[in-house]
Amino acid sequence: MTLVDVLPHVTASLNGLAGLMAVTGVWLIKTGRRQAHRAVMTGAMAVSAVFLATYLLHHFLHPLHEFPGIGAVRPLYFTLLVSHVALAVIVTPMIIVTFLRARAGWATGLLERHKALARWTFPIWLYVSVTGVLVYWLLFHVYV
Repeated sequence: MTLVDVLPHVTASLNGLAGLMAVTGVWLIKTGRRQAHRAVMTGAMAVSAVFLATYLLHHFLHPLHEFPGIGAVRPLYFTLLVSHVALAVIVTPMIIVTFLRARAGWATGLLERHKALARWTFPIWLYVSVTGVLVYWLLFHVYV
C-alpha cells in the first residue's frame, strides 16, 4: 500500500475524530467544565489542522478519484459531496475565528462574541465532519 492509498483512510479518521472532539467539547461546556472544554477544543483544532494538511497532500498527489457507485447511490453521493464541500469552505474560517475569539475571550473574560459565533459554527462543523466520513465511505467502500 502506498501513501496515496493510505491517506484517504487517515483523512476520514481525522475528520471523524475532529467531529467527535467537537461534540465532546460542546458537552463539556454545557456541563460547566470550561478547562476541559478548552483542552478538547484545542485538540479538535490540532486534529483539524492535521486533517487539512493530509487532505491537501492526498489531493495534490492524487487529484481525482472517480466515484464507482451506480444507481440510486450516485445522486446521494454527489448531493452529500456538494453540500460537504460548500459548507467546508464556509466553516473553515468560521472555526478559526471562533477559536481565536475563545482565546481572546479567555484572556479578557469576554466570551460572548465566541459564544455567538460558536452557536453557528458547531452545527456546520459537525455536518461537515459527518458528511466527510459518509463521502469517504461511499467513495471507498460502496460498490453498488
